[in-house]
Amino acid sequence: MSHSGSCLCGGVRYALRGELGPITLCHCSQCRKAQGGTAVAAAPVKAAEFSIVSGAELLRAFESSPGKERVFCARCGSPILSRRPAEPEVVRLRLGTLDTPVGAKPAAHIWVGEKADWDDICDDIPQHAGFEPARG
Repeated sequence: MSHSGSCLCGGVRYALRGELGPITLCHCSQCRKAQGGTAVAAAPVKAAEFSIVSGAELLRAFESSPGKERVFCARCGSPILSRRPAEPEVVRLRLGTLDTPVGAKPAAHIWVGEKADWDDICDDIPQHAGFEPARG
C-alpha cells in the first residue's frame, strides 16, 4: 500500500510506502491544542517507509512534552507527524494531511479521560481513559 499527503499550503509533500498502523483518535489536551479540534486522527507508520518528497526545509519541530516532538509546516502550520527520538523506527502520521483514501476506520478513542467537556463521542469505537492497552 502507498499513500501520499501534504500540508495545507502544499509546501510540504510526503510519501508513505507501507501500511498505516492502527488509527487512533486522541482526545488529550495537547492533541486538542495542537490540532485545534476535539481530537487528532493519527496512525503509526514505519519511519523507513515514510519520506518527505518536497518542502523538508519548511518543517519545524516542537518538543511538546519531554521526548515527544510535533512536526509541522512552518508556513501554514499544518501538523504532519509526531515522533519520539527514543523510538526512531516509528512516526505517528496525522491522517488529516493524507491526500489518498485511508481505507480503514479508527480502532480506538484514546485519552478520553482528558476530552473536552463539550465533546460527546457518539460512536461505538472502543474508548480508553489513556493509551489503548496494546500501546501501554
